[in-house]
Amino acid sequence: MNLVPVAQSTGISDSYLRPAEGLERITDTVGNDRGGIVVNGVLYRVIGNKFARINADGSIVYLGVIPGVGQCSLCYSFDIIAISAVGLLYYFTLKTNSLAQVIDPYLQTCLYINWLDGYFISTDGDYIITSNLSTPTTFSPLNYGSSEVVPDSINSLQVLRNHLYAINRYSIEQFQNIGGQFFPFQRVDGGFIPRGAVGSFAACVFDDTIAFVGGGQNEGVGVWLAADSNMTKISTREIDVQLQRYTDDELQHIIIESRTDKNHKFLYIHLPNGSYVYDAAGSAELSTPIWFILRSTLTGEGPYQAFNFNYAYNEWFCGNPIASGLNKLRSDIGGHYGAAVGWEIQTGISYNGGQGGIFHEIEIMCLTGRVENMNADPMLWTNYSNDSGATWSNIRTRRAGRLGQREKRLNWLQCGVMNDRRIQRIGGTSDSHLTITALEVRAEALIN
Repeated sequence: MNLVPVAQSTGISDSYLRPAEGLERITDTVGNDRGGIVVNGVLYRVIGNKFARINADGSIVYLGVIPGVGQCSLCYSFDIIAISAVGLLYYFTLKTNSLAQVIDPYLQTCLYINWLDGYFISTDGDYIITSNLSTPTTFSPLNYGSSEVVPDSINSLQVLRNHLYAINRYSIEQFQNIGGQFFPFQRVDGGFIPRGAVGSFAACVFDDTIAFVGGGQNEGVGVWLAADSNMTKISTREIDVQLQRYTDDELQHIIIESRTDKNHKFLYIHLPNGSYVYDAAGSAELSTPIWFILRSTLTGEGPYQAFNFNYAYNEWFCGNPIASGLNKLRSDIGGHYGAAVGWEIQTGISYNGGQGGIFHEIEIMCLTGRVENMNADPMLWTNYSNDSGATWSNIRTRRAGRLGQREKRLNWLQCGVMNDRRIQRIGGTSDSHLTITALEVRAEALIN
């Protein structure tokens, strides 16, 4: 939790754990963040009931009104940014800096908007409709298509490798542009996928695939990657358990998104009890699914207060799902908006072939001497379980080191006994900005 696995050899181990990026508030806003997009190097966001341009210095220029609350979908063409909000469609024209609602008798509810091959493509949940090629502000009753292999609702529209994917609740259908005077997209034979996403923002393009949270009919919810007709399940049992804590109605409102940065390919699953993050690059390097958890809490469960990531002006900007404000990620801190957050690691089960053991010493190999506050003297803690996590020992603490103490050893002596197995847990706060390379144990076997 709040530590990011990095699949790179250190000479001590084949990977290490670094602190997750901290969150810094840049400026106040008129409301909560609802989505953003970068067009021609410029960042635009929907904030509260306003559409805004974010300048490189963090200043905000409000450009028009987008009513309602909740997440928006955004896409752009050569000269227009399209925004779908609360079932309405808006166009922001870049040349004139003007925002207007698209009103057309043949455009009904717009649940999601995307752009492909010169067409703005919308769905009302039942049909797919494209704008007219020469006049994108108009729609025609002849430009309606459908996704009807399975009688389920259309939740989202994604574009991958110049193909349109209709993301339904229990299925995904793939379309390609064949032109013509009517609906220009044709279903791709063999491109059907018998699983779909739980909501409009539960799918996104990730690592040259469509990532989505959902499943098939009469099936539990998981995290999947799909491309063409191929599917791969990337969620572990633990991730599935977290997802299935929530009802379908609650999952309809979750947001997933991707972020690629510094040899990481992150897929974020934002849930009320934290954001669960999958690293495709690390998983490929270590040949095992790499997941970690982000939370904005000091202890216990809670939401991660960052989402809607956009890379602009050489920085990562983000919103806060539970508060207003424009924010950004910072790699040199670990706290969130000036408050410390907790971090934690837990080992797998150490098993001694049915024999007991004495743990004389436990040590984490770290780069120490970095703290968020120059006067801070942060603490670490550890405890253990000898019954596979059902109960835990008392917590033992030790100091993590002050600023500049780069050769401090972080170890605990006389760490108890085990009957035949043990799980060790270690934690701290973002005040101790540690990079962890290994966990060393000095133990003695007890042979019956």
